[in-house]
Parts: sequence; C-alpha cells; structure tokens
Amino acid sequence: MGRIHLFEFEDQKWFPTFLRNYGTDFLQFLSNKTKMYKPIIPIIEKGLKKGETNQIIDLGSGGGGGLIWLNSELKKRIPNLKITLTDYYPNIPAFKLAKKHADNFEYIEKPVDARNVPIDLKGLRTQFLSLHHFRPNDAKQILQNAVNSSSSISIFEAQERSFLSILAMLFSPLTVLLITPFIKPFKLGRIIFTYLIPIVPLFVLWDGVVSSFRTYSLKEMNEFVAGLNGTKNYEWEINKVKSGPSVVLYLLGTKKEN
Repeated sequence: MGRIHLFEFEDQKWFPTFLRNYGTDFLQFLSNKTKMYKPIIPIIEKGLKKGETNQIIDLGSGGGGGLIWLNSELKKRIPNLKITLTDYYPNIPAFKLAKKHADNFEYIEKPVDARNVPIDLKGLRTQFLSLHHFRPNDAKQILQNAVNSSSSISIFEAQERSFLSILAMLFSPLTVLLITPFIKPFKLGRIIFTYLIPIVPLFVLWDGVVSSFRTYSLKEMNEFVAGLNGTKNYEWEINKVKSGPSVVLYLLGTKKEN
C-alpha cells in the first residue's frame, strides 16, 4: 500500500485550538490508560544512556502522549529524569496537567518546529505519533537536524500503513464516546462537541484513518537515514515491537562513540 499524504484536521492552522486540544487529550488519555508504550521503555532507556543524558525533549507533544505513564516507569530506573514538552501548536492546558502530575515535567509555551529545534534544547529527542504528519522531505529534515546538533532521537508510531490498522481506526469514534466522560479535567465543551455536536469523534476518525495512510514504513525510514549527511556517525535501530493487539514502529538514532 503506497503512502498517501491526505490532510489531517489537527494540522490545519484554521482548525479551532480547543477542538485540536480535545483530540490530543483523547490520545493522551488512551495511550496512558492502555500503557501502549510499555514495550518501548528499553528503547528510551537505551537512547538516554547512549546519549549520556537524563533529559527528554519531546517534539510534537500534543496532549503529552503516553509520557505521563512512561515517566512514572522511567523514573524507577532514572530518578533524575527530566522531560520537556514542546509542540508547533502547544496544548498548554495539557502541558500544565502533566506538570501537575509530576514535577520533573517542563514545557515550552512558544511553538517549536521539530525540523529546526532550538539549540538550547538538549537531550534525547522523542516523537510519539507525529512523524507521519510530515511530508518526506520534512521528516528527513527532522532527522538531519538531530544529526547536525549531535542529538539522539527516538520516534514511535503506534499504527501501520496496513488494512488492519485502517480497520482498527474505524472503531475510534466509539472509543471516543465511551471514554470521554473519564477524561480530566472535565470540560463542558468536550461533552458538547462529543455528544451533542459530534465533531470530536468524527475528526478523530478522519485523522486516525489518514494517519495510517501517512505512516512511514520501516523501509522508508531506513531510506531516510541512509540519505542523511553524517549518517555514518550514528547508529540507527529501526524496527517494530508488539504492543497488545497492535505494534509500535520505532526509530532510534544515537551518535557512535569515538
């Protein structure tokens, strides 16, 4: 199945911020409650260890992804762990909630472009469910920027470009309807635009299906790193791990030891 870069509502500048936040809140809640990223804990640990850092710089954070739960697990192994949340469209209420959950969270209020990360943000760069938002040249620039700044980078996608993944996304509106009452903090608008005016379940459905069509395959990610300037100075690990009934695709890039 060839990659198709259709539009996602979440990417559009005109899309209301509060609706975008409801969508990223849903993804954050789902990933934390299902412990979706449990199998990738060793990969993050490896990235931190090889990068000789205790700092995670999360790019395209959305609502914080699965990092709230991941943080609680990682801190058992790395007590001095620090996490900075960033996004091109920062979900500040969600960032503040993450910081309320754990005092080792920080966040950047201004937009941060994953293709050109500020040089002062140092640490293991992570991306959860966000690489597919970028066209090939931009996705490659994200990796090139990490290499240029000698930063480690780890990327995770919890869907594949496959018929089964697309089929699973068709059930997302039902999931939104079932779990919305449990998402905190309670927001009347979330209830209105989920049940009375069902924009949230519909745009989550569309963006979920499109995400599968947009997701890069392992072969394509290997092609990206093969074409980077300075790629020989890095060790690249590109694979997938089982997570419940699904899989998580991942890329880990760390600078080789001299």
